[in-house]
Amino acid sequence: MPIGVSRREVLQVGFSGLLGVSALRATAAEKRPAKQVLLVFLTGAASQLETFDPKPDAPAELRGEFGSIPTPVAGLRFCEHLPKLAARAKSCAVVRSFSHSDNNHTAATHHLITGAIQPGVRFDKPLSRDDWPCFAGGLSYLKPPANGTPAGVTLPSFLQEPGVALVWPGQHAGFLGAKHDPLHIDKDPNQKGFAVENLSLTGGLTTTHLRDRLKLLDAVNAQQDWLGRTADGQRLTDQQSAAAALLTSGAVGRAFDLAHETDATRDRYGRHLFGQSLLLAKRLLKAGVPVVQANMGRVQNWDSHGDIFNTLKNRLLPPLDVAVSALLDDLTAEGLADDVFVAVIGEFGRTPKLQKQNPTDKAPGRDHWAACFSGLFFGGGVRGGQVIGKSDATAAYPTTAPFRPDDLGATVYHLLGVDPHTEVVDRLGRPVQLNRGKVMGGLFTG
Repeated sequence: MPIGVSRREVLQVGFSGLLGVSALRATAAEKRPAKQVLLVFLTGAASQLETFDPKPDAPAELRGEFGSIPTPVAGLRFCEHLPKLAARAKSCAVVRSFSHSDNNHTAATHHLITGAIQPGVRFDKPLSRDDWPCFAGGLSYLKPPANGTPAGVTLPSFLQEPGVALVWPGQHAGFLGAKHDPLHIDKDPNQKGFAVENLSLTGGLTTTHLRDRLKLLDAVNAQQDWLGRTADGQRLTDQQSAAAALLTSGAVGRAFDLAHETDATRDRYGRHLFGQSLLLAKRLLKAGVPVVQANMGRVQNWDSHGDIFNTLKNRLLPPLDVAVSALLDDLTAEGLADDVFVAVIGEFGRTPKLQKQNPTDKAPGRDHWAACFSGLFFGGGVRGGQVIGKSDATAAYPTTAPFRPDDLGATVYHLLGVDPHTEVVDRLGRPVQLNRGKVMGGLFTG
């Protein structure tokens, strides 16, 4: 399981028995990553036609019920239910030519959040140590952050099938090992009294006291290493080390306390899951976390096979519009825009033609469509006010060279200061290339 921060996860650090906690072993990185990355993941796949690639001149059975609105960028139109983002289009780049070949949610999600295809990932493939590492896992393995800062945080939930134990693959460090897993938050930050357990020290301990004790424990663990330690014991030690590292990183711990934000700020992001998740994500980025993945809803939240227009208009698009716009404004106002790269994207798009999945459906929807989809990008050196790539008249296929999830992955690693093509070793001891994509040309200034 991924490293978590709830009581049922690995941050159960018992300070009365601190000698059971292993020392922090990760050495400081040579330098902080060049950029930070926020993946705003539209789990379930938003429709390109109802977001950033509307087709107002297409027949009604293709274009759907929504209108489109102009932006300050000549020729660029957004869905009518994204007015705030449309007004900020000069700060954003839209890519309309993403494409891959797998319409399966599980496989496509793994591909998008790791930047790599994993053979054998289908509906029933659970999270495992055979998975390709997520971006935070790759960064932690090759260039771990300093001072106990976690390489990544995923929030506000696991991508997990409702009511079952199946956690989707690609959400941790995979074959690179548990010590490189990102932290997972499994709580809605919009809930009253939101708090992440065990992020404060008890019994009068300060972070300085804890660091001193961990130095002593480092010597103890070094002796254990010399005597020989079981693989299971090593995994437990790695998880406890990550817990202690988070507790000694005061800035990260404080970032989870949304009570420090004014009511006005919280209202501006929106008092809903999307808004408070992105506000929390911004706080974590300010605290120095290199990679944050903010899932916009529970798994497959955007999977609109039926009644797509009511779902988007009443539940999904307005809160996304409000939250992402507030994030963009704050990153700019707080001087973070140059250092934080934001990607708003799902695992694929939706079918150009509207359809009813079941004969009893009262309103149509759109099926899975990996052949063409869109993404919105800003910050981190992105050149705003541009459209990259082009789709055909129905948003069915790119008419320019497509970008793959691998290319997004290469771009993410490049921004984090990691060579995407670095060789790592899998569980069988085989050298494998971390990523096989290319940095997305034309997206950045300079």
